[in-house]
Amino acid sequence: MSHNSQRHRLDELRALIHEHNHRYHVLDRPTISDAEFDRLLVELRQIETQHPEWITPDSPTQRVGAEPSGKFDKVQHPAPILSLANAFSPEDLLAWLARLAKLDERVLSADFVVEPKLDGLTVVLQYRNGILQRGATRGNGEVGEDITANLRTLPSIPLRIPVNPAAPPPPPFLVVRGEVFINLEDFAALNRRQIEVGEKTYVNPRNTAAGALRQLDPAVTASRPLTILCYSIVAGEGDLPATQWETLDYLRALGFPVPDNAQLCPNIDTVVQACQQWVQRRDQLAYEVDGAVIKLNDHSLSQDLGVVGKDPRGAIAFKFPAQEVTTRLNDIGVNIGRTGVLTPFAILEPVEIGGVVVSQATLHNFDYIIEKDIRIGDRVLLKRAGDVIPYVIGPVEAARTAEQLVYTPPQNCPACGQPVSNLQGEVAWYCLNSSCPAQLVRTIEHFVSRATLDIVGLGIKIVEQLVSAGLVSDVADLYALDRHQLQNLEGFAEKKVDNLLASIEASKSRPLSRLIFALGIRGVGEVVASDLARRFHSLDELAQTGLSELEAIEGIGPNIAAAIIEWFARPSNRRILEKLRAAGFWPTSVPVASQQLASQPLANQVFVITGTLPGFSRQQAKEFIEAHGGKVSSSVSSKTDFLVAGDNPGSKHEKALLLAVTILDEASLRRLVQNG
Repeated sequence: MSHNSQRHRLDELRALIHEHNHRYHVLDRPTISDAEFDRLLVELRQIETQHPEWITPDSPTQRVGAEPSGKFDKVQHPAPILSLANAFSPEDLLAWLARLAKLDERVLSADFVVEPKLDGLTVVLQYRNGILQRGATRGNGEVGEDITANLRTLPSIPLRIPVNPAAPPPPPFLVVRGEVFINLEDFAALNRRQIEVGEKTYVNPRNTAAGALRQLDPAVTASRPLTILCYSIVAGEGDLPATQWETLDYLRALGFPVPDNAQLCPNIDTVVQACQQWVQRRDQLAYEVDGAVIKLNDHSLSQDLGVVGKDPRGAIAFKFPAQEVTTRLNDIGVNIGRTGVLTPFAILEPVEIGGVVVSQATLHNFDYIIEKDIRIGDRVLLKRAGDVIPYVIGPVEAARTAEQLVYTPPQNCPACGQPVSNLQGEVAWYCLNSSCPAQLVRTIEHFVSRATLDIVGLGIKIVEQLVSAGLVSDVADLYALDRHQLQNLEGFAEKKVDNLLASIEASKSRPLSRLIFALGIRGVGEVVASDLARRFHSLDELAQTGLSELEAIEGIGPNIAAAIIEWFARPSNRRILEKLRAAGFWPTSVPVASQQLASQPLANQVFVITGTLPGFSRQQAKEFIEAHGGKVSSSVSSKTDFLVAGDNPGSKHEKALLLAVTILDEASLRRLVQNG
């Protein structure tokens, strides 16, 4: 391809990728498959690798390309980023209009736009000749902080406008205001992941979004599920829209995500109705809102009315009734999860909040109780938003007397009485007793799952049935089940009994790596379990190893090493191992020498698998990679070398694109092994 042809193809690829990225992340209406999108991005990277002088800040390959910053520079906004006055009732809205009418009677015949008042972080995006030049926080309204590198990581923010090449050209200069936030579903998933790895959970989506945007390393920002909605033009050159309703259409046409639930209201009465409807449906939204914003539709009229302090007269915020109440904290209870994590919860004097009577709420973790100085007997501030579990914000210290009791985290598990463990640097406290009754059902569910021992027919309902009947008190008891015991259970016909016993027996052929993973040792996932099975011949060898030997294995830090040592030191866990040995389930492996590992075709390469592969199950793909020296991780990070993607790959695919991870299909993976 000639020099000119390459340059033309580069421009064409960038335009196509911008458009398809917009369709995927903003419109949710993709027109090509993920594999086709990947091919476009790979082709673009190849051209840019050959011609690095052609790389520009608006290239789709540059979303996570900046080095960590030491600080954020100050940015003078091209126009004031104003705040809003508040209204709390329909009467307040009518009074607002009456005040405006005294200044300009045109407002009495004006129309209005009602938009959601997003509970996120305000950002200001500057575009020159259609290219994103700068992104900043609101700051004090006059000066903000330059967070351009972080904002570039958000797939929903266009790096170049218009996204659709067929749209009219952009103005020479455009400044757009928007709100960055995290959807409630994504926030809940983020906290679930934090709990799984023993890290501190986040308190609310708004603070989490704000913190993510102010990370000095853009790669950290990219790992958070941030999104944006844009809603106004702060400044610009050229022929700009004359009304707010046209502004939303104009921003949408350029490729910005805008609120799709804004309403055009012909008069103040319909504005009041719209606000009351918003109050009713706030819990149905995918994100947190704390009100509605009412704007005069006519920009010219709004500008003529001017500003009071830092509030424009032509707009006002209708604040929703607070979803916060106070009540008495009667006690603090503790839940124990499958992995043994102890999670405190508040036992409250029942109180109605958001139409629901609440008597319990989350306290996140024990550090949170200490940081907030929450005491038993305190009057506490409680918040509930949508379907999110209510949580305690903190104590009402002004209501405190001498009767409150400082809470002390338990030193022993409330369910089994065994000592609990808290490793240095971790937030979570753990019960390490695998036979703990509070963990037992979930522990067995993990033990028999497809990713571990794959015991078909042992779903959670049957596990609960076995535990309730007293037939299983730990995972090893599964191998002592007999036909007579099972036939006495409700719903167990002869064929079902035969199938279950056969599946349990078949699980004894699973390799050592899967048994290590199945044991549920804290911090030992599939990857670490595979590494341990490579290094140690049997569970006997693993049980006898020391901290230094474990820490010498790549990927195993001091906390995981300590967790492994502590697990094998527990008498209850040793009894489980002896029962497994007696049942004939004691797999061994052949340790692979480091020089032998280094000679394998996938040695020292980290893979992540996502989607449905045509010729492999997920487990088969993992075993194929490991058999050729590769490592398989559960999540995409900067250390990932390859993403193996099948159909319906999900969010891992998106993150791999952001981090410029090489993406393979199944055929490419096989070729990689063949070619070494």
